[in-house]
Amino acid sequence: MPDKPRKIIHVDMDAFFAAIEQRDKPEMRDRPVIVGGRADSRGVVATCSYEARKFGIHSAMPTAQALKLCPHAIFVEPNFALYQEVSEQLNLILADYTDQIEPVSIDEAYLDVSDSTLQQNSATLIAQDIRQRIRASLALTASAGVSYNKFLAKAASEHGKPNGLCTIEPSQGEAFVSRLPIGQFHGIGKATEQKMLALGIRHGEDLKAWSLEKLVEYFGKAGQHFYHIARGDDFREIVTHRIRKSVGCETTFPVDVIVLSRLQKELVQLAHQLCERLQKHELEGRALTLKVKYADFTQITRRCTLSAPTCQPEPLLKLLPYLLMRTEAGKVPVRLLGVSLSTLNPRHEQKRWRQLSLDF
Repeated sequence: MPDKPRKIIHVDMDAFFAAIEQRDKPEMRDRPVIVGGRADSRGVVATCSYEARKFGIHSAMPTAQALKLCPHAIFVEPNFALYQEVSEQLNLILADYTDQIEPVSIDEAYLDVSDSTLQQNSATLIAQDIRQRIRASLALTASAGVSYNKFLAKAASEHGKPNGLCTIEPSQGEAFVSRLPIGQFHGIGKATEQKMLALGIRHGEDLKAWSLEKLVEYFGKAGQHFYHIARGDDFREIVTHRIRKSVGCETTFPVDVIVLSRLQKELVQLAHQLCERLQKHELEGRALTLKVKYADFTQITRRCTLSAPTCQPEPLLKLLPYLLMRTEAGKVPVRLLGVSLSTLNPRHEQKRWRQLSLDF
């Protein structure tokens, strides 16, 4: 437990992808904009503008369903290269305030400004200055939450959305959590929420009434985390560097595919895309995984281990057809294919040995 309250800021861009599209295309401003797959395809919503959210549209919703809810919405295919470029500009702004930054995703991050001397040592003033810089430099809005731990900083930024700033002081933490609906607890997914509701846990005060032993009994190791956050405590540190565990890519077909040659051709493209990503991040991997989702949404994986780490497509293309043969592909319609590599190493890491492959 820290000796003194920390000062944590959570910065979260508002409807990031959609906001960039509206910024760059004036005809989309103040209109319901949906970024994701085409409306006439099996794509899903990546994000949408707040004008679209009024119609009940949300991320991960099938675009066909979004079209029914809002027929006059503007559908835009994602431009990830542009979004990444803006994200890098955002990171440069954040870096002016502290080097204690934990990126969570392309559009949000935690900052620890406990030792900062900027803005009269006020985390709230720092957060306000960050939001003003983002607005002036990027022509986008961001919400920010300020508190003494990551859990409450995230809850505060959600409370202030969109385009808001919320601060939860140490003296306010427990009271804020006690009123918070369980479904709004960051880290509690839909399944856990339903389990808690069935047990009569509807708000933070209900969660706090449960003993540590009882929470661990019902929720396993996560019960310890639930016990602490119900009391406004979260001892997680800012993680400035995350170790990537896997790199992958996948494709969802507009129409189910049963022709084996078409699937094999798609695997070639996926292998090349995967290796481009590995090379971009200067990584190589050894554990190859093929993911197949059938038309009935059943999903299976097939794995194998390469004789040596790689970031080149050729070793993958030798093995992927064999992994595909171990599935029902060619017999059962396929909806999605995915390829990934794990057990990653930096490419520049000097290796003292390498296992040789012998062709018999």
